[in-house]
Amino acid sequence: MEFHGQKILPAVRKIKDLEKLLTTSYEYIVILDIHIGQLKSVVSLAKQHGKKVFLHVDLIHGLQSDGHAAEYLCQEFKPYGLLSTKSNVILKAKQKGVVAIQRIFLIDSSAMEKSIALLEKTKPDYIEVLPGALTNVITEVKERTGIPILAGGFIRTTEDVKAALDAGATAITTSDKELWKNFLKK
Repeated sequence: MEFHGQKILPAVRKIKDLEKLLTTSYEYIVILDIHIGQLKSVVSLAKQHGKKVFLHVDLIHGLQSDGHAAEYLCQEFKPYGLLSTKSNVILKAKQKGVVAIQRIFLIDSSAMEKSIALLEKTKPDYIEVLPGALTNVITEVKERTGIPILAGGFIRTTEDVKAALDAGATAITTSDKELWKNFLKK
């Protein structure tokens, strides 16, 4: 799956931003920073508009980010996929048959080695590399794991998006609404 050519995965932090996305051609969206009490209505609204929803498990307020949470989210909300830094969430997502995206923060070579070891254990469908503006790191992670890459963090311009894609990223996760507009399929 390559997101049907969608190069930007809009990462939604506010309900009003989601509402604006509902009438766009974006099919895949990421939900960030949401309270568990709002999740049912938000996911339902997105699905009614044909959107495939990824839930960032670590950023759902009022819900512990663990395997039990992942199981609950899959059963109750049937998301298209789950994102997390936690291996037990990724393993449960894979068990439940949803797309699993392992988020890794690469701040130094030690973090790289620990992340590669984690990825060998979890075998996610995608890896979200942060910061995504480090294009040489995108290339290295893709070469070392063979797993498709999403780039996120510190991608601020159209040039940053293109550089990350050229480095091997499949798509970019961003909450930057200007980038959403720039990459919207007509």
